Amino acid sequence: MTSMTLLTRPNRHLFFTGKGGVGKTSISCATAIALADKGLKVLLVSTDPASNLDEMLGVALGSDPTPVPGVTGLSAMNIDPETAAEDYRGRVLDQMGPAATDQEKATVREQLSGACTTEIAAFDEFVGLLADDNPQFDHIIFDTAPTGHTLRLLSLPKAWTGFLEANERGASCLGPHSGLKMQEDRFREALDCLGDPARTTIVLVTRADRGAIREAARTAGELAELGLSNQMLAVNGRFTPTDPNDTVAAAFAAEQTAALAELPASLASLPRDEVPLKSFDMVGLEALRALFAPTDDLAGSGTGALPAVTDLPRLSTLVDDIAAGGKGLIMVMGKGGVGKTTVAAAVAVGLAARGHSVHLTTTDPAAHLSFVVGSDAMPGLTVDRIDPEAETARYIDKIMTTKGRDLDEDGKALLREDLASPCTEEVAVFHAFSRVVGEARSSFVVIDTAPTGHTLLLLDATGAYHRQMTRHLDENAPGRMVTPLMRLQDPAYTRVLLVTLPETTPVSEADALQEDLRRARIEPYGWVVNKSMAITGTRDPLLRARIKGEAAQIERVKRDFASRVYGLDFRSVAPVGLTELRTIADPA
Repeated sequence: MTSMTLLTRPNRHLFFTGKGGVGKTSISCATAIALADKGLKVLLVSTDPASNLDEMLGVALGSDPTPVPGVTGLSAMNIDPETAAEDYRGRVLDQMGPAATDQEKATVREQLSGACTTEIAAFDEFVGLLADDNPQFDHIIFDTAPTGHTLRLLSLPKAWTGFLEANERGASCLGPHSGLKMQEDRFREALDCLGDPARTTIVLVTRADRGAIREAARTAGELAELGLSNQMLAVNGRFTPTDPNDTVAAAFAAEQTAALAELPASLASLPRDEVPLKSFDMVGLEALRALFAPTDDLAGSGTGALPAVTDLPRLSTLVDDIAAGGKGLIMVMGKGGVGKTTVAAAVAVGLAARGHSVHLTTTDPAAHLSFVVGSDAMPGLTVDRIDPEAETARYIDKIMTTKGRDLDEDGKALLREDLASPCTEEVAVFHAFSRVVGEARSSFVVIDTAPTGHTLLLLDATGAYHRQMTRHLDENAPGRMVTPLMRLQDPAYTRVLLVTLPETTPVSEADALQEDLRRARIEPYGWVVNKSMAITGTRDPLLRARIKGEAAQIERVKRDFASRVYGLDFRSVAPVGLTELRTIADPA
């Protein structure tokens, strides 16, 4: 087994975080199994709204600890936002007492129907795990959502504690959530536990590539600002070529070595583990137990014919198809780390190169878009981001100048207290998203969305707004209101692209996202399979073994999930800048 610092003297709470696609779930699962195999009692918890622990461990999980068959001492659970929200609503309604009328209860339930309630409820579950509500476990391991969502989660104890301290009069946008005031001590304990190096270690997971490392460094800094400096680094997917004369393998390894040689000081100073790249997908207990093994048995992998997977139309074909419409909304969605930002940027650049006016933006709190596009300008292309802080300030100003316009000073002060709630940011981001969606009536808008779970919460808010605005309207009345959800449901207005890697778990997660979208009556336009290594011509045994698995997953996508499938080739260096993006999007 690879010597893992993490496994020698682990703290009770282990938090795995990082950019999407770097292997947080794989490493957290492997760590949990390794500790349980030592005879310890371990609880593995996913805080990702798009959790895939079930598939990884081969067991159906819910919101309560479930024993994992085949691993004595290991239990796992998902903090399911919708289940947590429904439980939370039930607790609030129970507190109203028998005197509450049905109308009053209906009003409260409506107040608790938005994304803000979902976030609070999931947060409450998370706090309970940190507050030692499960003393029977020796270790609690958190497999978190991609970075932006996780930073939001980790900042919540501080945000809510500060809000409750400032809001002495008890009034807030929370309405029935004001009961949170009673849990202030639990919030403080959660914050203390997160920052205590004797109880918690925060493991920053990264790949040995510059984009993931840059994200890890940014995360390290933001966590330190929250008082969470108890960090270590785990570098996943470290590749050592078998044949130094294989140009593809050599370039891949050299790029990794160069990226690690340039580690920022904030990461270079941390304790570090390295996990080798494996030839197989991380699905099932056997694979997870083998993750920390130093080598694979690759006998015969370097010889023989590989399956043909080169017939996928390339991204230039997709851009041509979209450009024919002349305008519209393109939403690029998927699991973290599959390459959404690269695909969104390439589509936008390709459309601009074909003479169209394009607004490229992102809803991702991690906001990698500006780095991928670069600093050069391009005629017809506008690049920005939905900045939560800026949008919150804009929203507060708007509310104060409208609802607060006729209030006295005391009333304005009370309204400002309401708007200091962390919920306000969710509302503000939704309003900004709605504004951007509306722009596609006259031009192209390309949205690089946040990783799946965060995006689904945004879509929940969109749906809640739709229900609120249309509840009393006649659907057949002329001149009826068009909500953002209606625009997303209109295939003539919106094209949703699902991005995946040719691996088991990303494909399964893209399928789950597709089903979620279909339940909201949003039909994806097509799938993009990114980082296909099949046409590189590599002879490296490990990479060729991965290609065989890749071919099976591409066939699975074509057969089971998508009527339109496009391919993007593997590159040892990620495409950055307008010139590189045009090579992807322009016809060959």
